[in-house]
Amino acid sequence: MSKLRFVGLDVHAETVAVAVAEADGEVRSLGTIPNRPESVRKLIGKLGPVSKLKCCYEAGPTGYVLYWQLTGMGVACEVIAPSLVPVKAGDRVKTDRRDAEKLARCHRAGELTPVWVPDAAHEALRDLVRAREAAKKDQLRDRHRLGKFLLRHGKRPTDAGQAWTKKYVDWIRIHARFEEPALEATVAHYLQEVDHAAERIVKLDQAIDEAVKQAAPEVRAVIEALQALRGVAQTTAATVVCELGSLSRFENPRQLMAYSGLVPREHSSGGKVQRGAITKTGNAHLRRVLVESAWSYQHRPSAQGRLLRRQKPLDLDDEVKRISWKAQQRLYKRFTALAARGKAKGQIVTALARELLGFLWNIARHTEARFALAKAA
Repeated sequence: MSKLRFVGLDVHAETVAVAVAEADGEVRSLGTIPNRPESVRKLIGKLGPVSKLKCCYEAGPTGYVLYWQLTGMGVACEVIAPSLVPVKAGDRVKTDRRDAEKLARCHRAGELTPVWVPDAAHEALRDLVRAREAAKKDQLRDRHRLGKFLLRHGKRPTDAGQAWTKKYVDWIRIHARFEEPALEATVAHYLQEVDHAAERIVKLDQAIDEAVKQAAPEVRAVIEALQALRGVAQTTAATVVCELGSLSRFENPRQLMAYSGLVPREHSSGGKVQRGAITKTGNAHLRRVLVESAWSYQHRPSAQGRLLRRQKPLDLDDEVKRISWKAQQRLYKRFTALAARGKAKGQIVTALARELLGFLWNIARHTEARFALAKAA
């Protein structure tokens, strides 16, 4: 009977370095192949029965195309978290061949940590949500450029209301006039970029609305349930779901908090315990939306305004509403307590974002269990 073979793949845009770790201890390089489906198919055919192969490669810019191809062929494949691959302190030589051999060796030893691989629907929604995030960053950059340009030339909108409202932008169009044609062309260009960014965001918001409506029923149910929380609108809820997938895959909230990178780093030895800033080792997109949402908990608990308007059309059960109200009370109390101790607002909001993740996990787990029960019935 043939033994298992552990295959390490160092994947790049054009090439794939291949190494095999045999069950008897031998690790050898098989060279480099083109990163093409036919080349991968030929490689798997040469390595033996697919039931005896276990492949792995690091997550990176090439995405999950290779994973889907290998699993479609019946090969067991894992995508590995690059930051958790063991590294020898004295190893100063890095090549594709050595990386592939290290992956094969560590995979055989069980020392690698796989990442969650989204299905096609999850990845499509995630790319759409990230496109909106990129558009928001572009909008902020374009606004900064226009604002600093006006400041350099002494154009300060004093009676235009809150920044970047319609009244504010209209003031710029009317009063930001220059005698020099070059400056007129510059301000017109900056205004055009600001308008273009706003149009992009509107179109992407509409696309997200449509994508959520067409999502799988269980995914749509979780997105709707998460919106019961204060500071968590549809885009934030969709971001959480598409970045994490099923939240029930985490056994407890502490695992999810560690995954997000919102827990403090620690360097302890003997009787000395030293903690510092958050680790930031998890998903940066997830951390951003959590911190943004946590700012809303500096206000007193309330079930009015935008939160009430958002909850009304949704069919939320009493347990979800109870968790939402508990989150408001606890996180507001936590905010005021930390503020009274003189903590900086940035630190307070980060701590609240970590606890908010626990409430998100609780609501998602409850909704997924309820949906599974209804589906089974």
